[in-house]
Amino acid sequence: MARHSHWAQIKLKKGATDVKRGKIFTRHARLVEMTARQGGGDAETNPGLRSAIDNARADNVPRENIDRAIKKGTGQSKDAAIFEEIIYEGFATSGVAVLIEVLTDNRNRSVQAVRAAITEHGGSLASSGAASFMFERKGELHVNPRGEGQDSHDADELDIIDSGAHDLVEGEEDFTVFTAPNECAEVRKKLIEKKFTVGAPRLTFTPTTTVEITDIDTAKKLLLIMDLIDAEEEVTNVVANFVLSDEVAELL
Repeated sequence: MARHSHWAQIKLKKGATDVKRGKIFTRHARLVEMTARQGGGDAETNPGLRSAIDNARADNVPRENIDRAIKKGTGQSKDAAIFEEIIYEGFATSGVAVLIEVLTDNRNRSVQAVRAAITEHGGSLASSGAASFMFERKGELHVNPRGEGQDSHDADELDIIDSGAHDLVEGEEDFTVFTAPNECAEVRKKLIEKKFTVGAPRLTFTPTTTVEITDIDTAKKLLLIMDLIDAEEEVTNVVANFVLSDEVAELL
């Protein structure tokens, strides 16, 4: 299987301990609101809204928050805002490429916040196309193992690949499964039929070329930059194309 950025795996571990729940709820509410505005407030006829709701529920967003966001999106609420999705491109230390997905109602505010976060420790924003060619769009699923032991592990991997996964990365508690962007929902359906517990589908970017980091200080600086960007309220996803050497990964 392909090597993937360590940031994605580190972010998953951190998410259980130090990501503020309020920020997660805000992100989901904005996505629900935007998809409701684009395709209507009926999840049965708006697949984008259905996916946004499923993702929100997977992160335990209360039903009333979701309903309130749908009303904003469909114009039933007076305090509705117009959100847009923007992808900023940049470079961190050591030439590491970074893509930053933002959902905002104010472009000037979002670009200032993102620029401050990435430049604080030596990074910089770049023009459109400068970094994005080093990534590709993928569907992403988090899949729990069905049992314990090597035999169960091998069977899980085979069934995940047989369900249409393009790639998978084994984490401490689950598999991160990557699919073609338009096949994510179908792969999820097949995995559920095979008795896997599967999280809500989402779209992300994965690097096609990577930069190996062999210095511990550089690794710490990169993780700090990624943390600062990810902490921005309007940032919905941040990816980078660095991988850590085995020695540095062990130290961290």
